[in-house]
Amino acid sequence: MGKLNIIHLCFLLCTKMGCACELQHKFEMRDMYKEGHIMIGGIFPIFNKQEDMLVSFEKEPHNAECKGFDLRAFRWTRMMMFAIDEINNDDYLLPNISLGYKILDSCASPTNVLRAALTLVSGSEEKDSSCHPPPISALIVSYFSTCACLSNKRKYPTFFRTIPSDYHQAKALAFLVKRFGWKWIGALQSDNDYGRNGISAFAKEVEALGVCIAFVGTILRTYPQNKILEVVEMIKQPTVKMILAFVPEGDLYPLMQEVVKQNITGKQWIASEAWIMVGCSTKVCTGTEKINYTNQFFDITQLRITYKVYQAVYAIAHALHHLMFCEMPETNISRLCLNASQITPNMVNEHLKKVHFVDTVGEKVFFDENGDPPVSYEVINWQMRDGIVQHIPVGHFSTSVNGTYELVIVEDKIVWSTGNQTPKAVCSEICPLGTRKAQIKGLPVCCFDCISCYHIFVSIIGAVDCITCPEEYWSNERKNSCVMKITEFLTYTETMGIVLTALSLFGACLAFSTMVVFIYFRDTPIVKVNNSELSSLLLLSLFFCFLCPLTFIGEPTDWSCMLRHIAFGVTFALCISCILGKTIVVVSAFRATLPGNNMAGKFGPAQQRGIVWSCTAIQIVICILWLKITPPFPDKVFEQHNKKIILECNTGSDIAFCAVLGYIGLLAVICLILAFLARKLPDNFNEAKFISFSMLIFCAVWITFIPAYVSSPGKYTVAVEIFAILSSAFGLLLCIFVPKCYIILIKPERNTRKHPCLCMFQWLIQFLKLLPS
Repeated sequence: MGKLNIIHLCFLLCTKMGCACELQHKFEMRDMYKEGHIMIGGIFPIFNKQEDMLVSFEKEPHNAECKGFDLRAFRWTRMMMFAIDEINNDDYLLPNISLGYKILDSCASPTNVLRAALTLVSGSEEKDSSCHPPPISALIVSYFSTCACLSNKRKYPTFFRTIPSDYHQAKALAFLVKRFGWKWIGALQSDNDYGRNGISAFAKEVEALGVCIAFVGTILRTYPQNKILEVVEMIKQPTVKMILAFVPEGDLYPLMQEVVKQNITGKQWIASEAWIMVGCSTKVCTGTEKINYTNQFFDITQLRITYKVYQAVYAIAHALHHLMFCEMPETNISRLCLNASQITPNMVNEHLKKVHFVDTVGEKVFFDENGDPPVSYEVINWQMRDGIVQHIPVGHFSTSVNGTYELVIVEDKIVWSTGNQTPKAVCSEICPLGTRKAQIKGLPVCCFDCISCYHIFVSIIGAVDCITCPEEYWSNERKNSCVMKITEFLTYTETMGIVLTALSLFGACLAFSTMVVFIYFRDTPIVKVNNSELSSLLLLSLFFCFLCPLTFIGEPTDWSCMLRHIAFGVTFALCISCILGKTIVVVSAFRATLPGNNMAGKFGPAQQRGIVWSCTAIQIVICILWLKITPPFPDKVFEQHNKKIILECNTGSDIAFCAVLGYIGLLAVICLILAFLARKLPDNFNEAKFISFSMLIFCAVWITFIPAYVSSPGKYTVAVEIFAILSSAFGLLLCIFVPKCYIILIKPERNTRKHPCLCMFQWLIQFLKLLPS
């Protein structure tokens, strides 16, 4: 029966065995005895250890010797005797009925407590009297047996106690652990039902609180020294600062002696009720000592368990009173209606269930359906005062009016092993802000590493997981809050934007200046021979091509996104269409010199304008369909591992965008092929070479643009696109018009019908000669 057998006394009532059983044998046990009308039995651990003895099973074993006189347990014995004497002198409780007692020593031994219990329930024995004393009607209701197993009425139907069950004590300890935030606790249990069931119940209670049991050490007062040392090594673990011991005081003594011997400090002990009132061990009395009035036997300030004995005696007395006395309704006077000889244990058992009274200190005494009393615990703190350990109440645990548990602690009264600071009990320190728990393989959940959250995650203190920031947010440096991401786009104020804007305006000015030159010198041979109308239209389109990048700079809007792509597509289509027209003019002019060929007459100015506008119109139709179906729009690009939100223009339709680019590419390829076919024309008609060279540059720029565009991050994508536009526009302007401007402005003597143009390489040589050395 676990603690019931090891600790103190069983509160079993007399068994249901009839008194007709024949006594086969009796144990020779020392007792304290007083005869009365009704006898009550009691078993107390007056000595706290039984000497080891060898049993051969060949002969009857001699009586075990007990040692270690326990003054505290002896005080409990005296309290039972005192309470019985007090009841016998009470005129209202059991009037004219005397209670007697027979008290035996259990030696805190399972075998001895069994001998004592069998002795009490086996009937009477003669006590220097010619008559038999009355049988034992009840054993004292248990005051110290707390095992939750004893609440099982099927197994223990006659068991009652005045101390709460360990079921409630486990909850009280769990509340205490939760109150102070302890997460990493070592546990000690006695090798019996009391210890094992107590720790098991505690572990179940704290599991939901995230508390981990670092180890469970098992001890018993009869264990050899090597087993005690094994438990001591567990206690010495540096990470374990809190030790819970569900162990009776007698089992704890050998362990504590070794803890003191090895000077193990820095531990906070949590005691179960079995040893919380344990004082320093006393020496064995020799009989020559002087009375020490400071001894715990005379200390009436710590009477908690003693008081439970007092309540137990009075509970039996009240049950006997209601059993034996009948109340007369008309006179309101009680009279005896049952003789003491008629009392059976079953009768006492039934009336104990109905007991309900208020004791002398104002506490209500009653039992629930399991034979348990109301839940009430004091929280005791050991404090050293004047060299003496004092047991100071610092709180209480009980059930409230609505049936819920309530723990009240006065923290200012507590003295910790660490001083005034509440001790910590953790395997791993709580994870700081910006980190999360990472379980360590093979260890309990209380042991973990703290890993920093990634850039898009934040966490609170002690977080298990990092929290993802909203899409437009980024975690700050401490990873404890989300901050708005920086929006990024190509602006006019940054260096790259200023450079690109300057190049764009410079190109536009250059194209416009060239157009002014061509208009001014429109009557000269070189302008006439190069088709002044197509050249002016080509320069106008290049002017708009240079201005086109300005729509790519700045914060994208609905209008700017549509304008940039449409303007780019239409202006370059017009530009390449003009070049295509010039290429066809060159080819047709050469063909016209051949005998019988009238191609020049068929390909006049009207046909040239028709080619330019029809080719451009196709691009315009593509752009209108693009705007109608899925137009470009401003968009935000979120990258998980980037602190920036990229503002860009989404094409809306990749197919439409590719169609615009593809059409421009198609025109460029046709121009390149035609110009390549006319590359061997006479020098007087060598504009085809300029067109070929410009188309090669144009195609090379846009072919290299594709991989650069795809691989460039953020605003650099826009910069690459602008660079491609400017590069191709400058290539066309320089290759086609600079040689002509060179002749018009610097070499006017060559501006004749005889020398209408220079080849590309001749122009470069002449231009380099003009540069200063």
